[in-house]
Amino acid sequence: MNNIRNPVYYNSKDVRLTIALFEPQIPPNTGNIARTCAALGIKLALIKPLGFSLDDRYLKRAGLDYWQYVKLSLFDDFNSFENSLSDNQRIIGCSSYGGSQLSQTEFMLNDVLLFGREDNGLPDAIRNRCDKITTIPMPLKANKDGENGVRSLNLSVSCGIIAHYAGCNLGIW
Repeated sequence: MNNIRNPVYYNSKDVRLTIALFEPQIPPNTGNIARTCAALGIKLALIKPLGFSLDDRYLKRAGLDYWQYVKLSLFDDFNSFENSLSDNQRIIGCSSYGGSQLSQTEFMLNDVLLFGREDNGLPDAIRNRCDKITTIPMPLKANKDGENGVRSLNLSVSCGIIAHYAGCNLGIW
């Protein structure tokens, strides 16, 4: 049985979609994302450093009793994560700015949907290593100063929207 303390390391050649979280900071977000991954049958990769312990009760609580269905991998840093990917995997950076609109993004089997930290997203150095960047359109988006609108969606909400859209686009479900 898979649990948070003993993640299952999967063979990337068998991947259909993966959600990867770069340095996640908020345990309930990660737990909610893990639950989404379990429900959709996709993989979850966590890239350290994490802003919490895998023993965090809020992480466990948000994932409920679904952790056994999560195909989880942990990576010490972005380099080890990137080195684990096979040649047929692309990294699709998911960001609140600077990308193609989600509806304009063409997904492929084996894509990795990479999300950044809750507080500051994907750093430019990581964005530059992505094959593509996609953005969820927000009609009431804040201006460049972060005012007069919403700066970004919650991380777990963004993961759910993009993962579901990609899976539908690919005909996975």
